[in-house]
Amino acid sequence: QVQLVESGGGLVQAGGSLRLSCVASGIAFKSTAMAWYRQAPGKQREFVAHISNDGRTNSADSVKGRFTISRDNAKNTVYLQINSLKPEDTAVYYCNAGTILKSGLYIPVNWGQGTQVTVSS
Repeated sequence: QVQLVESGGGLVQAGGSLRLSCVASGIAFKSTAMAWYRQAPGKQREFVAHISNDGRTNSADSVKGRFTISRDNAKNTVYLQINSLKPEDTAVYYCNAGTILKSGLYIPVNWGQGTQVTVSS
């Protein structure tokens, strides 16, 4: 019954920008931590960024300074703003609903189907 639906992916030239969206249903969105992951062909799925229920954020070192996660609780939506895109950002980007441990580690629980981001050089 939990549904996470991503959108906003596409084909972009290096240096361009995209904003990904994820609309959640079937969860208490306002009380749930959210995150973005990505998976490139032949590689493991990797953590990108997360946001707590009260808006605190954290991101992976590989995307720091270029990617920004945000949420709109009134719309049950989490966003990922991606700037200065590089070819190595090419991947399927997945939305996730989960929890944040006291240590700050994000634990993924529910996954979306993903949206493709392709960056051309």
